[in-house]
Amino acid sequence: MAVPRGDREPGSYYVGVDVGTGSVRAALVDQRGTLVAFADQPVNQWEPQFNHHEQSSEDIWAACCVVTKKVVQGINLNRIRGLGFDATCSLVVLDKEFRPLPVNHEGDPHRNIIMWLDHRAISQVHRINETKHSVLQYVGGVMSVEMQAPKLLWLKENLRETCWDKAGHFFDLPDFLSWKATGVPARSLCSLVCKWTYSAEKGWDDSFWKVIGLEDLIANNYNKIGNKVLPPGASLGSGLTPEAAKDLGLPAGIAVAASLIDAHAGGLGVIGADVRGHGLACEGQPVTSRLAVICGTSSCHMGISKNPIFVPGVWGPYFSAMVPGFWLNEGGQSVTGKLIDHMVQGHAVFPELQAKATARCQSVYAYLNSHLDLIKKTQPVGFLTVDLHVWPDFHGNRSPLADLTLKGMVTGLKLSQDLDDLAILYLATVQAIAEAMARMSKVGKVVFPRCEDKRYYDKKYQVFLKLVEHQKEYAAIMKGD
Repeated sequence: MAVPRGDREPGSYYVGVDVGTGSVRAALVDQRGTLVAFADQPVNQWEPQFNHHEQSSEDIWAACCVVTKKVVQGINLNRIRGLGFDATCSLVVLDKEFRPLPVNHEGDPHRNIIMWLDHRAISQVHRINETKHSVLQYVGGVMSVEMQAPKLLWLKENLRETCWDKAGHFFDLPDFLSWKATGVPARSLCSLVCKWTYSAEKGWDDSFWKVIGLEDLIANNYNKIGNKVLPPGASLGSGLTPEAAKDLGLPAGIAVAASLIDAHAGGLGVIGADVRGHGLACEGQPVTSRLAVICGTSSCHMGISKNPIFVPGVWGPYFSAMVPGFWLNEGGQSVTGKLIDHMVQGHAVFPELQAKATARCQSVYAYLNSHLDLIKKTQPVGFLTVDLHVWPDFHGNRSPLADLTLKGMVTGLKLSQDLDDLAILYLATVQAIAEAMARMSKVGKVVFPRCEDKRYYDKKYQVFLKLVEHQKEYAAIMKGD
């Protein structure tokens, strides 16, 4: 897909590449930040067994090349001034010659990425958290299985010969992409501080890696996981290499920026946005008063502060990981977008929904939204879920409970399986995700609901809290004598 180009040819262009969970997107913007062209390309995922999610760095780089070439078609390439990457915080494994290594029992080196949402390292993260090491206070007190240390420990314990002993480089995916473009194996503060326990002020903590059993990573001044660390946006080396330039269809030597995690690129855009002249409540207020909510396969809430703020179950504080000189805190829920897909696509009438949405040239979600309006009758649409409630932690709770053992719950199901039921289940799932967000978003009110609506959602929220309370009670019963 391309966005129509304007009539005026600006002086400079910039290319941004965004690697999400399921696709790669590229955007061409001019010097004013106006979107000139956009393209996207799906990328492959493998799930060889439950909780194992893998991708290919070669596949992702190829997709980056496809979308970048598309967005610069018809553009004077000499006007392109710079290139930047953001990506999911997935773990890329390469050997000492920068060739892919397998992260799977099948020994397939093409699948050399453990994806961010992979939960194979549950045992490892439990043991890491039992150490109570001081670095954990900077990840909300409890490390997530989605971070890199437990995944590295899993590789050492499970793929010693085929992967660990041969490994020369472990990259966060955003840093892999900037290396691929420049040949510079530098790491971004964003990735290393948020996902690897690196401190922007103190560097690596040797004692942490020793106590968790990964002391071999300390060798050669942490060469395998990064000993040259740059702030996001810093120019890397001599810019784009001739080989990468050929792959991407861009001029060699253009500036390439140190990368960002995908959600953090969005957070930077929201928190740093120029809001003057739009009549917004945040106009004239400090950037520390803003909350960025970034939604995709997962949802993420981000705020920055001048001083460190420690909140149990909320990631951070991370210094200079997103905005230089500021501390970042982030909360969120894993696979919220994926959960909506899971609930809708797993329903018995999903094929019927697909057919009807296609006939109207709509997405399935646009169709469901219009169908909800049809069946709501005289009441507000949200009231359709008075008897149906969802607890959304189908992939564990990231924050603020920081409990990966939690499961999803649905109460109020009936035997009927028609389109009305699917639409209401979809609505209940969206409401549950919104209720989970509400627990982390205690900020000033912007939208004031009708009193009747507020009473209804207050009651829904009480049910929502009871669901997790009951789940923990059930778990305790089953673990008892």
